[in-house]
Amino acid sequence: MANNDVRISVDAPAKINLFLHVVGRRPDGYHLLESLFVFTETGDRLHLNPSDVFSFAASGPFADQLSVSTHDDNLVVRAANLIASTAGQALDVSIELEKNLPIASGIGGGSADAAATLKLLNSYWNLNWPTERLEALALELGADVPACLHETPIMVRGIGEDISHDIAYDGPRHILLVNPLVSVSTPAVFKAFTASSAFDLSLDHGYMSKPSEELLLTTSNSLQKSASGLCPEINEVLKALQACKHTNIVRMAGSGATCFALFDDSKACAQACAIIKANHPNWWCYRDMIKV
Repeated sequence: MANNDVRISVDAPAKINLFLHVVGRRPDGYHLLESLFVFTETGDRLHLNPSDVFSFAASGPFADQLSVSTHDDNLVVRAANLIASTAGQALDVSIELEKNLPIASGIGGGSADAAATLKLLNSYWNLNWPTERLEALALELGADVPACLHETPIMVRGIGEDISHDIAYDGPRHILLVNPLVSVSTPAVFKAFTASSAFDLSLDHGYMSKPSEELLLTTSNSLQKSASGLCPEINEVLKALQACKHTNIVRMAGSGATCFALFDDSKACAQACAIIKANHPNWWCYRDMIKV
């Protein structure tokens, strides 16, 4: 039974790969990954209202980059249709996506929005489905979507379906995200990686159970070289972040073009954000905290 008189909102935080190793490739072409995912405290936001007829709308600074008029391909709409058909429910809602994260930016925006939609409708219809059941649905929407159902640090392996929850993150929590507002094609990045790079060695499963700054410095983003070859602006962003004071780790997030820097305290993070905004007013610059 739905909560017919209640408006529900849910966050769809940014997903950050603190490291991303490519350890193999399946016969069907999917690459096998090992990655530590963390999530920011804020990001996109979804709002649900009861409605006789399903509708989807977008607002926020990046709403104009979404094709709402042909929204059947939108991951929010696909996620809503998927859980409705699986649950045997009519889509008796309107959903508004507050799009605060850039499109195709390597921080899981679309995947996070889809995952948030599954959680939103699971709550609205009082389905009480456990996360494991939602994960199985999420995998039908994309390899990153199951991981985005979580809000605290996780280790992800395979194509995104093998998730370890027992992660006690012990690294810096203040994070600055910067994107030159240039889209990067994830398939193109993986194609470039396949052509020019070797696979990483797989980590021991317990290696990252308590990731610290010291441990993170032994890792990397294996797609960074391939992505920056396709999008030179990534190197400009990395240089700008590395020039900031008191940065702990500077790295590309996901398949780009967003990059991040980690800081021990909010003051250093805020100062770096102000400097980059002043020097690069056309870039997207966003500071937040990592959820633990």
